[in-house]
Amino acid sequence: MKNHDLTQGSIIKALLRLSLPIAGGQFMHMAHGLTDMLWLGQASDYAYAIAATGTAGLFIWLSVGLMLVGRVGAEIGVSQSRGRKDVPEAYRYARTSLYLAASLGFLYGTFLFAFRGPLIGLFRFEEANVAAYTVTYLGIMAFGVPASFITSSISGTFNASGNSRTPFIISALGIALNMILSPIFILGLDMGVVGAGITSVAAQYAVLFSMLHAVKRFKSRPFDEYKFLAPIDFAAIRVEFTRGKVRDIFRLTWPVCLENTLFPLLTMATTYFEVAFGYFAVSISRVGTQVESLSWLVGAGFGAALTAFVGQNFGAGKHERINEGVRYTTFFMLGWGVLVACVLWFGSPVIIAAFLPGFASDPEMIGLVVSNLRILAACQVFSNLEFVATNAFRGKGRTLPPSITGITSNIIRVPLALVLSRFTPLGLLGVWAAISITAGFRGVSIFIWYHIDKKRTTARLETATRDHE
Repeated sequence: MKNHDLTQGSIIKALLRLSLPIAGGQFMHMAHGLTDMLWLGQASDYAYAIAATGTAGLFIWLSVGLMLVGRVGAEIGVSQSRGRKDVPEAYRYARTSLYLAASLGFLYGTFLFAFRGPLIGLFRFEEANVAAYTVTYLGIMAFGVPASFITSSISGTFNASGNSRTPFIISALGIALNMILSPIFILGLDMGVVGAGITSVAAQYAVLFSMLHAVKRFKSRPFDEYKFLAPIDFAAIRVEFTRGKVRDIFRLTWPVCLENTLFPLLTMATTYFEVAFGYFAVSISRVGTQVESLSWLVGAGFGAALTAFVGQNFGAGKHERINEGVRYTTFFMLGWGVLVACVLWFGSPVIIAAFLPGFASDPEMIGLVVSNLRILAACQVFSNLEFVATNAFRGKGRTLPPSITGITSNIIRVPLALVLSRFTPLGLLGVWAAISITAGFRGVSIFIWYHIDKKRTTARLETATRDHE
């Protein structure tokens, strides 16, 4: 067993050691998404296929709220327990988080498969091909949901223990497998969206089995011994739900779960507005979102590292060290936000050629793609600040403030998109403008809230120190 103590030594070194593998894993996920779109873009029905996978992806995205119960529960519970040097407590959080993840993943995957037809019917696609492709793709992806839930929980345990390298290597191998199989199934076997779904699910289970082996056998495992199964004791289960770690995990994660469930639901509403303009609007939006993932996937990676860093130092009572870690992460994320904004603003010719080649000869479509990318560019710096503040709050076990700002901005997004698209000359651009405006608002508000809270905490600590003296 090898775990890294994030409460001592160089702050920058600790953050980079933990952040870079997580960010690398996020880059691999982004590369996988872009690669799938690249291959689908070469198919004869490319626009239908991209619209279908983008729409079905909303329901997979909807699962993130439930998936974070296991992951965030492990990240906060394990990191704070390790900061207090309480390894048995950390182990209880890790195992309970995994059980919750497995249960929720099975339930949600079953729901998606059983109701895939009615769910896609909500969008009322006029093109029968898009609706049929979407239902098929969602049915296949539903089988991978339990695997992604369990994998996420185990990754959270590794990260919280200061070891992000092992999950990165395993995830990278799984994504590499997917990227190798995708062109074979999508183009070579001419399976289109079916091939994309099959290769994704196969890779998810390859990663899951590797993760299960790692947490039990690898030298770098978080705990010397890890038991997946134990004799069923209903009395112990009842206690666990009423007074044990299950209750603690739900108390920590319900705001995160609610926010990340409402977000894709409300995004579906804006997608519904896009569909009214035609399937091409969904295709353009999907491509823009994938490119924008340069920002939020890396931000999520560095954010997960910050959660573990803040969690361990919060458990150890090292508040000044937390402030330094947040400051370094802020500088990096500001720079990254500027870089991504430049890619979105100036990179449209390359993006169109790679992912929407059929639109390259249509000036109207080119104009829409360029507008979409530049509207997204406007909020990148503010969105990156959100990752810093949100995960610093989470590391302290305070998940409510980020959820309040997130839910508020997402609720505002829907009526704003409706007004700008239906009652102004902006039309489709109004939907995209609403997305960018509310994303910027969310980032600025949570960042300001965190720093106000930090000043209040510092003042309380100074008062308590003077009183003690």
